[in-house]
Amino acid sequence: MARNYRHTLFDDAVKALQERHGSRASYLKMDAGADGTPDALTAKELDFIAQRDSFYMASVNGEGWPYMQHRGGPAGFLRHISGNRIGFADYRGNRQYISTANLAGNDRVALFLMDYPHRDRLKLVGHARIVELADDPAAVTALMPEGYRATPERAFFIDVIGWEWNCSQHITPRFTEAEIAAAIRPMAAELNQLRAELAALRADPRGD
Repeated sequence: MARNYRHTLFDDAVKALQERHGSRASYLKMDAGADGTPDALTAKELDFIAQRDSFYMASVNGEGWPYMQHRGGPAGFLRHISGNRIGFADYRGNRQYISTANLAGNDRVALFLMDYPHRDRLKLVGHARIVELADDPAAVTALMPEGYRATPERAFFIDVIGWEWNCSQHITPRFTEAEIAAAIRPMAAELNQLRAELAALRADPRGD
C-alpha cells in the first residue's frame, strides 16, 4: 500500500487543517505505520508510466517559486530504470533551463501523469538527479527513444519516494488524433464499403 506520498506531503500545517475540517482521523487510520519508507512502484504504476507520451513536472527555484513544465515524447519516453528509479532524456529546446537550474539547488520534483481517455491520474514525488551528455554519454543516449529525431543534452533520473492515484472526478476525457482514428476505423471502413456499393448502383441502376 502506498503511504509515503501522504507521509511526505502531510506536514504539520496540512494535518492541522485536516483536523480542523474533520478528515484527519480517516487519513491517520489509512497511513498507520508509515515511516518514511518509499512507496514501491508496482507493475500497475510502471505499466501506466510506460504508456504515457507526456507528463507535467514541478520544481521550485531558490526563491521558493514553483515552476510547472510539460514534457512530451513518444509513448514510453519516461522509462523505468530499476527499482523506484525512472528517467528521461532532455532534448535541446528553448534553452531557458528553468527546471535544470531549479534542480541544481533543490532536487525535489512532483510529476503528474494523465490518461485522459480513461480518466486516470498518477502523482509522483521524488528526488531528481541531472546527468549531462558530456559527463556520461552512454547513460543519456540510453534513454533516447528509438528512432526519435531529437538532440539530447542531458538526462533526468528520478528516485520516486511516493505515489498516489487520484480520483477521476472532474477529469474530462480527451483523445488524441491517433486514438480517434483507431476508434472510428471500423465505421470508416463500413462507410467506404457503402459508398462503393452506392457508386455501383448508380453506374448500373438496373443491376445488369
